[in-house]
Order: sequence, then C-alpha cells, then structure tokens
Amino acid sequence: MIRHPRRVVAALILGGGVLGGTTRNAWPWRRPVSAPPIRVSEAYREFADTLGRRETLSDVLARAGVTGHHYGTFLTAARKLDARRLRPGLVFHFRRPLTDSVADRLMVRLGPERRLWYARAAEGWTEREEQIPWTPERLRVQGAIATSLYDALDTAVPDSVLPPPERQALAWAIADVYDWEVDFTRDVREGDGFEVLFERLVSPEGERRFGRIVAARVDVARTPSYAFYFETDTLALRGEFYDDRGRSLKRAFLRVPLQFRRISSRFGGRVHPILHTYRQHAGVDFSADYGTPVRATADGIVTRAGRDGGYGNLIELRHANGIRTRYGHLSGLARGLRLDGHVAQGETIGFVGSTGLSTGPHLHYEFLINGRPANPQRTNAGAGAPVPRDLQASFDAARARLALALEPPRAAAGVVKVD
Repeated sequence: MIRHPRRVVAALILGGGVLGGTTRNAWPWRRPVSAPPIRVSEAYREFADTLGRRETLSDVLARAGVTGHHYGTFLTAARKLDARRLRPGLVFHFRRPLTDSVADRLMVRLGPERRLWYARAAEGWTEREEQIPWTPERLRVQGAIATSLYDALDTAVPDSVLPPPERQALAWAIADVYDWEVDFTRDVREGDGFEVLFERLVSPEGERRFGRIVAARVDVARTPSYAFYFETDTLALRGEFYDDRGRSLKRAFLRVPLQFRRISSRFGGRVHPILHTYRQHAGVDFSADYGTPVRATADGIVTRAGRDGGYGNLIELRHANGIRTRYGHLSGLARGLRLDGHVAQGETIGFVGSTGLSTGPHLHYEFLINGRPANPQRTNAGAGAPVPRDLQASFDAARARLALALEPPRAAAGVVKVD
C-alpha cells in the first residue's frame, strides 16, 4: 500500500528530470510562450471616386465616410477648393485606415499643374497645395495630309509620344497659328505636307501633354507657308507668329470663334430648320459639342449679354471701325463677363449650347459692318503687322535657328526629338 502518494509523484518527477538529463528550465511550464509574429501587410485602403453629373462635393466625400463634423472641418480647411465650381468627372483619391470608416487623406488634381492634398488629424483637416513640375522637350513631326490635318497627325504621332486628346490639342494649335492663312477644312488637299516644331511637357510620373508650337511649315497646293514664334517683349514673355518675311500671322479678327466639328449652315439664304420658311441666314453656324468654349474673335466691348429671343443666350461685341460680332444659342456666359466690359481676342466669353430657335448644340456667329451682316469667311482681315524695325536683326537670327531645327538637312518622317 502506498501511504504517501504525493511524495512518490514528486520523487518520480525529480527522478525523471535527473534520469532524462534535464533541468528545471527545460520543463514545459518553464518555457516562454511564443507565437508567430503578426504581420500587417496593409494598414490602409486606397481608392478613387469620380464626381458625377449633378453631384456635389458632399456626395463624393460621403462615400468616403467624410460626413457630419468631419465634412464641416474639411470645408473649413479647403480654402483653395471651390466646392460650387467643381466639374463633373473630377477624380478624388482617398486613403482610409482599415480600422476606421472615415478617410484620413484625400488628393484631388485641379489641373495639369496643381494638386491639392488634405490630411485628417485629431484637430481637423489640413490643406496643402502641390505644384507639379513639367519638363519641356522639343520635338519635330513631319507628315503628309491624306484626309485631314488631325488624321495626318494621328498617324504620324504615336500614343507613346502624345495621347489622343493631346494630339487633338496639337492639331487645333496648328489651326490657330494659321487661322487666317489656311482653312484646314477647305484649302488642304491630299498630298499636302506639314512640318511642326513643338514642345512636349513631361511630368515626373511620365505623363505627356502638348505644350506649344515653336515653328511650322504647311504646304498648301505645293506652296509653303511658314510660321515662326518670336517674342517681341522678352520681359513679359509675349510674342506672336511671323512668316518667313517677318509679317505677323495675327489679324484683327480670328477666322473662327471656336474649335468646331463642321459648318452646319453657311452665310446666305436657306430654309429655317424650325420655322420652315425661306429666309436670309445672317451668320455662320458651327456644329460643336455642348459646352465647347467660345472665344472672342477680336478685342471688343460687351454690348449685349443674356437672353435674346431666337438667339437664346446671346453675346454681342463692339469692335473698331463700326464692326460688331454676335455669338448665339450659348449654354452660358463666361464667368466675369459683364456689359460694357472689355474682352481680348481669343478670350473665352461663353459656351456652346442649344438655346433659342435651335435644333442641336452649335454656335451661331454673325459679323456686322455698320449694322449690315457680312460673310465672316470672306471678310478681308488685312495684312499682318511686320516685326518692329529695332527687332528685325533679332528676328532674323531666331528665324534661322528655328528653320534649321524645323528643316534639318536630313529630315525624317514621323516624330524626332530635337536637342
């Protein structure tokens, strides 16, 4: 009979420890408890959201959890973000902690050169503006026109050089340079060629966009037409385009007041599409997308701005020498436009719409001389002013440098980087 079982158990344990050659530190209940380390691969979730049509800033922020008090403190901090003038399609980039339902960081890009950053802390939100640096690179493109200038550029310039929207911007810039020299919708023919020296802007992230045109040559009916950019005011960095003889390509009036798809109705008699009566069409109709910016064709004074019968939303400008221009069927007027206010040539004054007697989005443009309608496509805008005499030598030197880069001895088709 075992009279002292506890002593026996203790002896067996101690004996086992001795027999096994172990120590007290090796006993299982003496070993420290350990587990695999916890690794957090992601502490945040990053996502993007887009401002939809007829949505407000609060709608986008609410989907990121920024509501109530958080939304109020955000509006207090967001001094550079005008919540009332955000355009549909604007992309907001959020970061939200996995342990929280409210985003703690937000980035929105208001334009190619500006980013706004917002960070949430215990005391509220903070705002920081970042300027995006773009590095200019000079490129030269050469090609032949088969159907249109844009199609030719689309073929000659690959996506790796400029994305499609920027190629379109390049095409419109060329059309603007030659506004009164070449009508690219009617003058160019198959086989006409072009050479353009332009600047491409590259961001630190590798984004590419069109910068500006430096020089160009367009052959129309085998006749070359040159354009060289030259700064007449180096302090203010102001300049314009001149031909190879030093005559300005700028005229008193632009040929067209917007970037349009086609001319839907020309100057002259026609059957009105809504009234169904034959009447004189006192202007030119340019078919364009809804919201396309409309620019003043010349310096002038605003004499009418607002609703005006069949014109819908109308702007009328008074220019020198008894000339007036009218811009009808607008969806809206540019911010800051007012009666008796001055506008500059090329300045945006309104946006394409379909107000008044209109069957679709387009601009009705009129050109009146002493109150009588004239065909703006046939109006003589006069000759361009030459380079000032005291700058002629500087222009000749600049033209020679640009001409060598534009037309090198061994010119290759396509796009070439110019040092």
